[in-house]
Formats: sequence, C-alpha cells, structure tokens
Amino acid sequence: MVGLHYLKHAFNQSDEVVVARWVENPYWQYFCGMTDFTHEFPIDPSMMTKWRRRLKSDGMEKLLEGTIRAGRETGVIDGRSFMKVNIDTTVQEKAITYPTDAKLYHKMREKLVASAESLGIDLRQSYRFLSPNALFMQGRNVASRQPRRSRREVKKVKNYFGRVLRDIGRNLAGRADTPSWLTELVEFAERPHSQKRDDKNKIYSIHAPEVERISKGKAHKKYEFGCKVSIAASSRDNFALGIHAVHGSPYDGHTLAGAIEQVERLSGKSVGDVFVDKGYRGHDYTGSAVVHVAKRGMKKLGATLRKWMRRRSAIEPVIGHVKNDGRLGRNWLKGAEGDRMNAILSGCGYNMRKLLRWLLFFLFFDRSAVCRAFRTGERLDTSLNVAA
Repeated sequence: MVGLHYLKHAFNQSDEVVVARWVENPYWQYFCGMTDFTHEFPIDPSMMTKWRRRLKSDGMEKLLEGTIRAGRETGVIDGRSFMKVNIDTTVQEKAITYPTDAKLYHKMREKLVASAESLGIDLRQSYRFLSPNALFMQGRNVASRQPRRSRREVKKVKNYFGRVLRDIGRNLAGRADTPSWLTELVEFAERPHSQKRDDKNKIYSIHAPEVERISKGKAHKKYEFGCKVSIAASSRDNFALGIHAVHGSPYDGHTLAGAIEQVERLSGKSVGDVFVDKGYRGHDYTGSAVVHVAKRGMKKLGATLRKWMRRRSAIEPVIGHVKNDGRLGRNWLKGAEGDRMNAILSGCGYNMRKLLRWLLFFLFFDRSAVCRAFRTGERLDTSLNVAA
C-alpha cells in the first residue's frame, strides 16, 4: 500500500489507474516488494481509500519521513541540507465547481428534497422542474450580459430553496422521531440561505463545506477555493522536507512555526536559517532558527548571506512541480483530513521523482559528476555513449 501511494503521487495517477498500471509494469511490482511477476490486481482500488482513512495525516507523515530518510541514504541530500530551508505557501484547490449563489441554492434544495422523500415527508411543492429551469436561465442571462434578468432568476432559485427549507421545518416541528442527521442538515442548509456577500465563514460547496476562499493576488485568478498549504524545501538541493495543509486561511507568518516544527520532527535535525518572502513579515516564530525575510537593500548583507537570500526563490519551482506533476493542483480527497493527506502525499511524490532522477543519472554517469551536478546545479552531458 505504501508503494502504491508513492507511485500514485510520483506519476500523478488515480487509485484505479495506478492499480491497473501496476499489473502490467514489472518495475512497479518489484518496487512494491514482489519477487514474481503477477497478472492479478494486488488490491481493489477502493482499499486505498480505506487505508488512507485509517492512517490519516499522521500516518502519511511517516511516508514523507521515509522519503527524507531515503534521500539521506542514497546521498541526494546530506546533513547540511537541513540547516538552510526555504519556506513558502500556496493554495491547494478543491475539486469543486466554481461557486455561485444560484448553484448553491439549487444543490441544497435538491439535497433537502431527496432527504424528505427518503423519510416519507410530503412537501407542498418540490420545485423539481422550476428550479433547474431558473438556474439555466440565470446562466444564459449571464452569458448574454443581462445582469438584471440574471439577478431575477437567482432570486427565484433562492425563493424555491427557502420554501422547501421552511416546509421541512414545519414538518419536523410536529414529529417526535426526527433523525438527528436531518436536523443537522436543516441547520446546515440555513447557512447558505442566510449568508450575505461580505460574511465570513461562508459555505462555498455543499459536499465540501471546509472549502475556503483565498486570494493570492494573481492577475489571472482573483480567488482560489481550497485551503492554504505550507511547503518547506532544502535550500541546497530543493528536497521537500515538510508540507502541511492549514485551514482557516491564516496569515503566512502564523504558519511559519508549524512548518519549522514539522521539518525538525521529520528530519531529526535542527533548522539553522529559514528564508521566506515578504508575506512573512511580522511572524510570531520564537524558536532557535534564524528567519531571514526577503527585502530590499540586500547589497548591505554579506556575500554568503546574500547568496542564500537569492536562493529563496528556488521554492517557487518546487511549488510548481508539486502542483503540476503531483496532485496538489486539484485535491479529490474528502474533508479537511483529505486536504492534509493529499498535501503530504504530494510532497512524497515530489521526493520520489527526485530520487528516481538521481538513480537514473547514477546508472549512466560517474558518481562524482552526478554529486557535483546536484550540489552546484552544473548541467550534465546527457548524450549517452551507445557503443559503451
């Protein structure tokens, strides 16, 4: 199971695809501990979900710790790599549709109607046909740039939702055997019905209420819907030393202490210097590590410190690889615990790709040349001598 999760996030595959590819790939089978080639599925893909739920995020950190240990044993990183760390945050987007008021009202009404029908509650009207038609017209009016007509259709969908909500509330008032889950559902439905434009802790998704709206100042994407993730990588060789999801959309400086603590816990080493961007100004970290915030006037610093300050921006391609090559760009796991597990497993996949690249170069090139290239960033001559 550990090997399958490493392969899943190293090659950006789903549970079903990674199990199917495992059957036809002898290298993957050997990686997972098999001694003989097998033509049968090792597990049902649903077992991976059940296994993650049992281990939770604490168990996933053991997998990340294993990749760090493998990096030490293979020579990809050494003890000095833990002394200087780059830390930054990004957004892990949830696999939800772009939230609009009309879609929230419509989805919540559908869920209430289905719950009422399952308990035999007779509603005055379910609006099974009127609400989808109003939702369709709302999207059509937005596309044709008719905002007044669009707002009118949104109001219709909200009215249908409110009527069903109040109708169920009246029916529950006279029932003594009301199940607790339905009462909780009605209380939850009142939140999207009553929330306003500038409210805090708004509901953006019915099936993923933990989703938060985060603004990172991107010109092409004003808001992202998910949770914030803190990533820590070694400044020498860009090896992921820590990654964890943080809910509540905290200020970047308030995530710094947790990021440093995770690096020291997983690596067993003390962090000496931490390099962050201006978003961490005013942080509340009080540990032994020295925090260097990127700023103007770097010419006044010493040559060595100035070199490491320039290396701070190396965390940006790490974030790009974790999101595009891994599975951090769009999270499909359920709940807040799923956010934390997916973030850690994405870091595991990133480290596994680093280890595989190291082994590839180690097989075809001189070990000293590979070590020098990984330490200094020197480019290797990748033209292989076929005759040799």
